[in-house]
Amino acid sequence: MIVATSPTRMLGSWNLSGIAWLILPAFLVALVPLAGWARMPDTGVTSVSPKDIAELRQTLLGEKPDFELFRLRGPFRVSVQKDVEIRLSRTERVIADLYRADVPDKAPLVVLLHGHENSKADHSYQALHIATWGMHVLAVQLPNKGPWLANGKALARLARQVAQRPNDLDSHIDPARIVLAGHSFGGAAVAVALAEGAPAVGAVLLDPAAQTRTFINYLRRVRKPVLAIMADGNVTYARNRDYFFEYIRSDVAEVSITGAHHEDAQFAMDPAPLATVGGPVGEDMQLAFASALTSAAFSLGFTGGLDYAWASFGEAIRSGKLFDALRK
Repeated sequence: MIVATSPTRMLGSWNLSGIAWLILPAFLVALVPLAGWARMPDTGVTSVSPKDIAELRQTLLGEKPDFELFRLRGPFRVSVQKDVEIRLSRTERVIADLYRADVPDKAPLVVLLHGHENSKADHSYQALHIATWGMHVLAVQLPNKGPWLANGKALARLARQVAQRPNDLDSHIDPARIVLAGHSFGGAAVAVALAEGAPAVGAVLLDPAAQTRTFINYLRRVRKPVLAIMADGNVTYARNRDYFFEYIRSDVAEVSITGAHHEDAQFAMDPAPLATVGGPVGEDMQLAFASALTSAAFSLGFTGGLDYAWASFGEAIRSGKLFDALRK
C-alpha cells in the first residue's frame, strides 16, 4: 500500500518560464524547504514543446542524440510531494519524495537511491530536472549506512509494489517502464535489485561503489541494460568501481566525466558541500552528471535500451568532456 502524507507537503509546480510555486495559505508550513530550491542553475529551457509524452519521444528520437540537450530544463511542469509513505508490508515501509511530471498520459518512473551517509534530498535537483523531461521520479530514503545488500533487496520489493499497484502512487505511472538509478553504494544496491528480479527496464549507476566481493555474484545475475556514469578516476576512485563493468555480463556500458569527482554525482538544492577529495563540488560537473543521467533515463524509459544514450555521448567523447567509454 502506498500512502500519501498530508497535502500540506505538496510544494507545487515548477513553471519552466521561471519558478512559479502555487502556494495556498495552508501551505505556509512548506516555505522553509523552499529556501534551498532557489539554487536552480540558469540552464535555459529546451525549445522542444511537445503536447504529450508520445510527441516528446517522437521528436527526440527523430533528432541527433546529444546529452548536452538534457542540460536544459525540459518542457514539462513538475509537482513535488514530499515524504510519501510506501508500505511494503505490515512491518516495512519506505519514505520517498515523488516528483510528478505534468503529463496527460502514462510516463516512465525513475526510482533514485542515495549513497552512503546521504539522503534523498541530495538528489533533489536531479529528480526535478529529470521530471521536466516527462519522467516521474521517486527519490527514495533507505538506511544510509547500509547494509547495502539489504537495501538492494528492499529496492526490489519497492519496484514490485509500484509495478503491481502503480495507481496507489500515481495514475500516470507506466508500470512497464521503471528505471532504477543509484549513487555510490546506492548504485550497488540498484544492481542487487536487478539481480533480485526487480521489474525494471534497466538501471543507471552514478559513480557506483561496491563494499566487498560479495556483490560480484549479484552482478553476474544482472540481465537488464545498465549504464554506469563515472567520476574521473584521476580525481577520485570509487571503491571497487571496476566490478560493475567487469562482472555484469552483457548490455553494460560505462563512461567517465572529465574532471568530475564522486560527490559531483549528487545535486541537492542546498549549497554545494565540500568533497572529501578534490575540493568543492563544481556545479558544471553536477550538471554534466544530471545531463547524462537524464539522457540515460530517457533512453531506458522510452526505448528500453542504451543505444540512444550511448549515441548522445558521441560528441562529448570526441571533445574530451567524456572519456573511457566502454560497452559490451
